[in-house]
Formats: sequence, C-alpha cells, structure tokens
Amino acid sequence: MSYEMLFSPIKIGKLEIKNRIVMNAAEFSLGQINGCPTERLMDYYEERAKGEVGLIIPGICRVNDTGAASTFTQLSMSSDRHIEPMREMAKRIHRHGAKLCIQLHHPGRQGYASSINSLPMIIPLVDRFPKLPGLLFKTTPVLLGLEQKKVCFSLQAPSDCELSAHGATRIHAMTVKEIHKLRDDFINAAVRCKKADVDAVELHSTHGYILHQFLSPNTNKRTDEYGGSFENRLRFISEIIRGIKEKCGEDYTLIFRLTADEMYDRIGKPGKGYNLEEGVKIAKELEKLGVDAIDVSSACYDTYNYWLEPTSFEPGWRAYLAKAVKEAVSIPVIAANFIRSPEQAEKQLEEGYQDMVGSARNFICDPHWALKAKEGHPEDIRRCIGCLHCIESFISNAGVGKPGECALNPGIGMEKAYFNPPQIGKGKKAVVIGAGPAGLTSAIELARRGFSVTVLEKGEKAGGQVITAAAGHLKNKLYWCIEDMMTQAEKLGVEFRFNTEANKDNVAALKPDGIVIATGSKPVIPRSIKGIDRDNVCAAPDILLGKVKLENKKVAVIGSGLTGLETAENLALDGNDVTIIEAAPSVAPKAWFQHIDDSLSRLNPLGVKILTSTSLDSISDGEITVKTESGNNETLPCDYVVLAVGVRPDKSLLDEMQNITVNTVIVGDANHGGSIGKANQDAYRELGRIR
Repeated sequence: MSYEMLFSPIKIGKLEIKNRIVMNAAEFSLGQINGCPTERLMDYYEERAKGEVGLIIPGICRVNDTGAASTFTQLSMSSDRHIEPMREMAKRIHRHGAKLCIQLHHPGRQGYASSINSLPMIIPLVDRFPKLPGLLFKTTPVLLGLEQKKVCFSLQAPSDCELSAHGATRIHAMTVKEIHKLRDDFINAAVRCKKADVDAVELHSTHGYILHQFLSPNTNKRTDEYGGSFENRLRFISEIIRGIKEKCGEDYTLIFRLTADEMYDRIGKPGKGYNLEEGVKIAKELEKLGVDAIDVSSACYDTYNYWLEPTSFEPGWRAYLAKAVKEAVSIPVIAANFIRSPEQAEKQLEEGYQDMVGSARNFICDPHWALKAKEGHPEDIRRCIGCLHCIESFISNAGVGKPGECALNPGIGMEKAYFNPPQIGKGKKAVVIGAGPAGLTSAIELARRGFSVTVLEKGEKAGGQVITAAAGHLKNKLYWCIEDMMTQAEKLGVEFRFNTEANKDNVAALKPDGIVIATGSKPVIPRSIKGIDRDNVCAAPDILLGKVKLENKKVAVIGSGLTGLETAENLALDGNDVTIIEAAPSVAPKAWFQHIDDSLSRLNPLGVKILTSTSLDSISDGEITVKTESGNNETLPCDYVVLAVGVRPDKSLLDEMQNITVNTVIVGDANHGGSIGKANQDAYRELGRIR
C-alpha cells in the first residue's frame, strides 16, 4: 500500500507540511527546570523528525513561571532567555524536513500548587548549583502531602467551581487583572516562538486545562464579560488569538487544540459541561477569529479515558468528532482518533474524517512509524497497545525528576545510545530462557548488540503472561506487542525453539557467553486457606485461557487486581453470578486508576458485586466463609472459587544457570512481578551486565 494521501503535502495557513502526519503533544519531563530544552529532549524530537513525522508538537510549554506548572521540567517560553535554546531545537527539527509547533499551555485548576511562585526563586539557584534539582525532587512527597492537606497556594480557575478529579486541592476565581496578565503571557510566548524560528504555535484548550476551563460552563460560572454566555466564555480565547495575530502577523500559523465534546454523558452525567453540538459551534467561531487549523480532541481530566484511551477502546472510535468539525469549517482539521496503523490513517483521510493524522503514543512507541510506512514496511512498526504505561510512569516520575517511559520502547530519552547500541557481542552467543515480553526484549537487544541469540520457550508460542492478559474481554490488542517483537527478533536472526523446557544440559550444550532467565512468574496459591485444594477451585488464568469453562454458576473471584477484574468480566459475560472478594479497602489498590475505571464501567452493568476489606477464610460445599472488616465471619453461597491473588517470581533456574556462565541475569517477572512495561524496562537495564 502506498499511502498516497498520508504522504501528500498540505498547507496550514501559509505553512506547508511535507505530509499529513502530526506528532501530537505528550509531556515526558525531558526539559530543564528553567524551561529550556535539554540535549535529551532535542534528541528525542529529532529522532521523530528523522522518522519522517511532518509536524512535531512537543509536550506542554508554559507561558509564565509564576503560575502553576504541570511538571517542573516542561518547556517554557516565558522569557527571552528561552528564544535561543528554542531556536537550536527548531534547527534540529528543520534539518530533517519536519516543522515545529509549540503548544502553549497553562494548567489552571489542574496544576501543581507547589510550583506557584516558587519557580522564579528556584530557577536562578538551579542555574548556579546544577546538583540542586536532585535535592529539590527529594522534597516532592512532602510538598504533595501538603497540597493534599490544602497547605498550599490556590490555583487559578475561571471561577469558583468543583475541583478536578485529578488536580489541585485549592482553587480561586481569577480576577480580571489576572485574566489580562495571562492573556498577555500567551501572546508574548507566541511572539518569542516566532523569534525562535518556530513554525507555528498551538493553543492548548483540551483535557481540562485553563483555556478549556474558560469554554466550559462546568468550570466557567463567571457573571462578568468573561463568563455566562457562549460569547463571553469565548472572550478570553478570542483576545489571545487576536493578540497573537496582531503581534506575530496574520501569516504566522496558529493551531487550536479543541475538546470537541467533554464526554460527561459517557460517565453517566449528561448535560454537564458541553457536548459535540457546542464543540462544533466553538470550531466555527475559531475559524472566524483567524485560527489556521483545529486539532480535535475530546474530554477532560474528569473523563480521562475518553481522551487517553486504555487498550479496550477500538481504534478510530472517536473519529466522528473530527468529521463533525471538518464538515463545519474550511480550515484543516487534525485529529488523533486512536489511530494505530498507516492503513487506518489512510482510510480516515480518504473518507474525509480529517485532513491530518495526529498521534502522540504511536511515535513514543516507535519513532520511525512514519518512515516504516513510507518505505513500505508497516509490518515493522512497533504498535502502541494502549497499556497506559506512558502516562502512569510520567505521573509517578515527574515529581522526582525522571522522564516518562514507554512499555515497548526502552530508548525514551536515550535516543543516541539506543539507536547506536554497543557492538559487544560479535562472535558471542546468548541464550534467553522464556519468550514473554522480557525475554523477547532481551533477545532483540542482545541481537542488536551483535550476539547470536537462541530463545528456549517451553510453550508452543511466544507471549508468556501476555497470552493470559490478552484473553481478557477487549484486551486482544495487548498481544500486538508479542507479534511485533517476534517480527523484529526474527528479522534480527534470533533462533526460537518452542516446546523446549530449559535445563542445565540443553543450555550448556549451546555454549553461551551470556544467559538471560525470563521465566516469568507463577500464580500464588494461598495454602493456608482451608479447602484451597478442592476441585471447585482454580487460578484466574484457567478461566481466561478457557481451560475451565463456567456458566450459570455462583463464582467468587478472590482478588480485585487487574487480572481479577478481567476474570470477573469474562465470567459475568458467560452468565455467571460473580462476586469479587478483596482484602484491601479499595478495588485494585496497586493498579492505575484508568484501568480500574475502564473495568468498572463494564463490570457494574453486568451486576458484578465487589466486597472490599473482606478476605477468604475457607471453602466448602456450595459456600465460602469470609472475614469482614469488622472481624466477623460470614457465609456466602458459592459454586466455584477463582484465585487472582497475584503471582510470585519463578527463579527456579537461577542457580544452575549461574554455574554455566557468570554472565547470567534474571529479568522481568522472574526478577520481580509487574506489568509489560516494567518487565521490558527491567530487561533493558539488566542486559548491560552481559558482556
């Protein structure tokens, strides 16, 4: 397939882009505290430019240093000191034929209160004492704890309104003076971008940030000229747009990222915020104001899963939003639409859903996504599986000064080193035991370093625990990562021996210089529970993989982690009456909130009951006994018990493999349990020990 539309040029205003491919903004905390780009950040985006992305929009860029930030290491265009560093970044993007657009941003009610007024004091200290950030980030837990206790500054919001589902604990309604100051900050930041040879700017009015907050009747309850009517809610934005056009010139390209629908109806709150009809109305007004393109998105922090989708969502599910906007305006429409393949991208362009194809996660996962499509090798693309490791790691790492991660691309923020691996394996052999994600990552990275690699896998196919995870309802896309890693490994010449259980003899016979143990983990069976060995008890994988088939039974699932939730859903879909028993006081206490929300949105309509602060005590004929939070025992009717209480690492081969070679490492779940992302990151780190 040639993807003719995808690789055809297009103009946004006067700016010509070489193709229809846009890397949308996604913050990864690769900048400096002073807001300037680091070498790592420039390497990161330059690699995507090398990968044939037409327009690159880096992560959020703050417009002032006194208001709240979303991360201490985001880009900034708040002062003239940022112009020359940004010019260097633009130069590096331009040398590969790509264009650079900076996304101007202010978080409003969704920022870090601890950053208010502190950055102007911290920045000069960090400039003078480069090691200071390490000390500052150690105080993050304390600062966040104070924010939770409301011992902090209040964040700006259009009006007194409810707090964001994921944001500040104190907010205040902006004064008109504050509004005018922030308006000028946006305009001045755009002027600096133009001076720095940045090709375009984008106003970030999505996902519940300040510009979006002014548009939404849910967060803008003002009664003056900046609130109330549709025209008044648009006033703040219209003043920014007019100011940018006046100061930068009508020909300077201005893109507007718009939440077309806040999606409150999707979480059972119809009538709250604004819907697509009003989103289209906003788009029409933006065109009249002189915006050169609209970058369509959806939702806000309160409706998180409807802009940053988990794996259960279907690619292209929200394309109708972009199409509605495109039919209403004559300027180019950019949209992400959960696009995963170049075939899908080409089809949505051909069918008129949008003019340009946007994505952040595609290019996080595979910097060369576009190049592989252009060269006719889409099968080599490393597809994003929607596992959300990127956002989860970014949120947890940002506060401690570390960048975000990708579950499938261990080279994030290390592009120079990752794409130039040390060739230390020439003439050497390596054996990898296990073909789960950690084993496949190990095999690929060792092969890239020059080793001759053999993988021994006791099962009939690759995947490890991903096979089980992908068997959950709507979770089949998880297995994409195994398919893609197998393609890459086979092209690198890795030899696979399936249905082969590793032992000291068959591994030693291969005379390896290095051994990677990636044997995964085994389900925990709590032997202390009376009746645990009964015939009506099984582990969750038996249900997910279809080894045990239950219908119209009363089933207790023990454990509400993601595996437990997925197992409960499969059982409920088969007509079973399901109760989840969870010892912790909350559902899936270690899981990322988006996965929990996603599962519960489907479990609740199925009538699945969840008992928290409740533990399994014993199993007998037709019933189980549980211990409640009060310490009392209760009996529940139950035909079958399914255990989903976690896994334990399988280290059984470690000692005998270490006797074969000292260059032996244990990785992934065999090292310590975790997600696909944690397994792959662990494997990449540990491989440095094999020489």
